[in-house]
Amino acid sequence: MQSTGTRNPATTPTHCPYCALQCGMNLTPVEGGTVEVSDRADFPVNRGALCGKGRTAAQVLAPGARLTSPLVRAADGTLAPAGWDEALDRIARNLERTRAQYGADALGVFGGGGLTNEKAYALGKFARVVLGTSQIDYNGRFCMSSAAAAGTRAFGLDRGLPFPLEDIPRTGCVILVGSNPAETMPPSLRYFTELRENGGTLIVVDPRRTKTAEQADLHLAPRPGTDLALALGMLHLVVAEGRVDEAYVEERTSGWEEARAAAMAHWPEHVERITGVSVPELREAVRLFCAPEAAMVLTARGPEQQAKGTDTVGAWINLCLATGRAGRPRSGYGCLTGQGNGQGGREHGQKADQLPGYRKLTDPAARRHVAEVWGVDPDSLPGPGRSAYELLDALGTDIRSLLVMGSNPVVSAPRAAHVEGRLRSLDFLAVCDVVLSETAELADVVLPVTQWAEETGTTTNLEGRVLLRRRAISPPEGVRGDLEVLHGLAGRLGVEKGFPVDPEEVFEELRRASAGGPADYSGIDYRRLARENGVFWPCPAQPAADDTHTADAGTGLRAAPHPGTPRLFLDRFATDDGRARFAPVAHRPSAEEPDDAYPVLLTTGRVVAQYQSGAQTRRVAELNAAAPGPFVELHPRLAARLGAAEGDPLAVVSRRGRAVAPARITTAIRPDTVFMPFHWPGEGRANTLTNPALDPASRMPEFKVCAVRVEVARRPSPDEVARQPSPHEVAR
Repeated sequence: MQSTGTRNPATTPTHCPYCALQCGMNLTPVEGGTVEVSDRADFPVNRGALCGKGRTAAQVLAPGARLTSPLVRAADGTLAPAGWDEALDRIARNLERTRAQYGADALGVFGGGGLTNEKAYALGKFARVVLGTSQIDYNGRFCMSSAAAAGTRAFGLDRGLPFPLEDIPRTGCVILVGSNPAETMPPSLRYFTELRENGGTLIVVDPRRTKTAEQADLHLAPRPGTDLALALGMLHLVVAEGRVDEAYVEERTSGWEEARAAAMAHWPEHVERITGVSVPELREAVRLFCAPEAAMVLTARGPEQQAKGTDTVGAWINLCLATGRAGRPRSGYGCLTGQGNGQGGREHGQKADQLPGYRKLTDPAARRHVAEVWGVDPDSLPGPGRSAYELLDALGTDIRSLLVMGSNPVVSAPRAAHVEGRLRSLDFLAVCDVVLSETAELADVVLPVTQWAEETGTTTNLEGRVLLRRRAISPPEGVRGDLEVLHGLAGRLGVEKGFPVDPEEVFEELRRASAGGPADYSGIDYRRLARENGVFWPCPAQPAADDTHTADAGTGLRAAPHPGTPRLFLDRFATDDGRARFAPVAHRPSAEEPDDAYPVLLTTGRVVAQYQSGAQTRRVAELNAAAPGPFVELHPRLAARLGAAEGDPLAVVSRRGRAVAPARITTAIRPDTVFMPFHWPGEGRANTLTNPALDPASRMPEFKVCAVRVEVARRPSPDEVARQPSPHEVAR
């Protein structure tokens, strides 16, 4: 719980830097210039509860764990400390050289779902206005882009949860698909516990019997990659058993006949053969879901991180629509966002195809509005660029220089060894991070930036609740904020104005840029966020009802009286005609099915003590003690066939590479499936194996299912290691 910084005598209420719950916490300076994390009971999402990552979050800010000086690549190939002017000058000089030689689209920008709204907004503006490049995307593309695409297609609007978390215990049944909140966001598990205490039922869909599945009334364990067939099989039974809410379908939806016909081709016995879920289990799931007046379906990365993730989520939405469970109190479809600002991070411009306010980059009216706020010609804004994996795959060829802010693709990207090779092949790489991540280790320039407790800014949690993180301490000497970095680079590249370093000033511009867009923040300001513990978007600015709310200087926008929108779609959906759209989808195989050479399925995920690529949590002793390294989870029957014992090194091999980690033998996983967590680099890097096959709509890679073979590892000798080509040689 320690961090260094300037002493502040007051306790500061703020939010956790990790997952999308954005749990409330208090930071209190203590003797020696450190801070202590403590419970904050007044924030309604976590009500004082914190997981181990939140409790230890301040340890990442300690001097031994984090960067405190810029680093530049020296002539001998090492990273050496440098001054800020030298580092920024080198970045600007190389970006300008690349642009002059190859054009603006040879410059790439890769952002992160942990950046504040202000940083995400400024980064998108920097890419398009200063660099003039279309090549910007972010690691949130790997998080919930399929759910976003499906939600937009069905409802006309994407917000992770269209209702607050507090509605979950008040519904009658929740189907939780491909999510393990007991480990990924532990404080949220109380909502599902309270659901059952209130007489509701919980159905968990997961190929593993996770800690969350152990709490369920019914656990369905489908074969990885078959969630789409499972949802269609349930919808088939809804139709066959006369459980369709015909009046709702007629009044509030369109496209039912096509979706119904597609579902009827997925009869229960056929679905059982595809998924491994028995017909009686399917019937019981339908009965539990349809029995109460209200029910929900919540998805996470399991069904979304597939090459058919958009259609898979669409099928679960179809189930909600056919039974009248969307746009009604205590009912609906929602997505459990993963990253801390995964929601806000894609709403305000760092996604390849979007402008602030969740506007489409291809919409002429959106371009005019944002260009006016930015003071540029709409025609000067580049069009949509490559999605995240496609951008990374183009490094060293079409994209010659890259700026990374708040991401670690060496560990987190699919086909990670290939991505590492592409990063090594760049003419120039600059990375902004709080720690020397595996990606930063490859950079030509590394900039040490502030995080969380050292800066003020807003995030948007999985409910669509915009929150204010407050600065509690000053950063160590030698560390600057990301907004300062963009300001310094913009000036060096000839844009003197438009990139302020004050986050509130950036947010005021963001309000104007988002005004009238789907994600309208114009009725929100810092004072209101501090006063109200967060505000749900959309929240448009409206004329004040009295003199207690005055226009904000410089914006002309008023922060009241719109109350915000905790619950969407109760009156109408956000489509042109107000109706939700069914998706006529059909099951199809995964991009890579098992065969004789690769007979086992691999699925990946998280463990409770680590977070994402582990760049920060792997620097916390308590968390490393709880989860010290990768492992391969497999069923006893598979272990027996391999001749593997608990703890034996197992090699998991896909068409993209090989990873080695100790065996963890358990009956909690299907015999045809192995599981690896993805938090570690090196020989146990799970994403060395994963498949970059992309969903055609969302461009989400297929992290959750690929074909592998598993064998007890014979570790290569030093001579064999020396003969293996380096990633740099492979990239060439």
